[in-house]
Amino acid sequence: MAYKEHKKSLHPRNLHNNRYDFPQLLKSLPTLKNYVFKNKYDELSIDFSNAKAVLTLNKALLSHFYNIKEWSIPDGYLCPPIPGRADYLHYIADVLAKSNNSKIPKGSNIKGLDIGIGANCIYPIIGNSVYGWSFVGSDIEKESIKSSQKIIESNNSLKGNVRCRIQTSHDSIFTGIIKENDRFDFTLCNPPFHKSKAQAQEGSKRKVQNLTKQVVKKASLNFGGKSNELWCKGGEVAFIKTMIKQSKLYSKNCFWFSTIVSKKDNLKFIYDTLDYIKPIEYETIKMKQGQKISRIVIWTFLTKEEQKQWTSKWQD
Repeated sequence: MAYKEHKKSLHPRNLHNNRYDFPQLLKSLPTLKNYVFKNKYDELSIDFSNAKAVLTLNKALLSHFYNIKEWSIPDGYLCPPIPGRADYLHYIADVLAKSNNSKIPKGSNIKGLDIGIGANCIYPIIGNSVYGWSFVGSDIEKESIKSSQKIIESNNSLKGNVRCRIQTSHDSIFTGIIKENDRFDFTLCNPPFHKSKAQAQEGSKRKVQNLTKQVVKKASLNFGGKSNELWCKGGEVAFIKTMIKQSKLYSKNCFWFSTIVSKKDNLKFIYDTLDYIKPIEYETIKMKQGQKISRIVIWTFLTKEEQKQWTSKWQD
């Protein structure tokens, strides 16, 4: 197991490394002007504690950087931070490149499985736009699948490159989603990391307090998020342990399995499960966005020879 310290900011290839260029974003989405103002530093900004403002900013970012002109999510669903989501994909691209003579494999023959595509379809959007990858996205929430499907059908670049599958079992992650003949080059997952609704609300309250620098008395889900998006029984550790155990059943269907781990203290329990399952190799990649630090844990069951055979198909 290797623990790697990477650049303590967004990934070098991340399109969001610089400050938001609001004049350009306003050209891509004029309605963003309803939320843009000059802050105390005489710079253009938005109120990041305002869910509608953040949602509109996301629409502008997707339009400007990823050519997604039709994007929306139902009320109450999770509105993801796009820069952080992009980082995950860029680090996955680096992992794939390590097995491909340092060259990032691109094109629709590179296939990812997004566990928990949500209502926003963010990972497939970014991965397809930047690297041309194709995706299967799974979710246990029918409305989430319906929303992501609508996004796919509304944008020509996604049609034929992103497909959705419903997970019908609350106890399953890969089972029921990965089919016998499926071959995925990587999996992605941003698991629900709270153990309860109350814990999720407290997390939201802290986030708003950090953004506004004001005391917030009432805990609420200011940035949206349904139960399956934000919390589950046992929280992040329980979810990821189940994921690792089920991944062994599909050891030859996927090259690299991966997941976000938000809490450093959870790594020990995750490593214990990996050591029990015994993949061929696993490692942890550290990511940082502002003050927030998270990690990607990746693992594979393929031997070095099997990895060579797998990557030879990337050249086809």
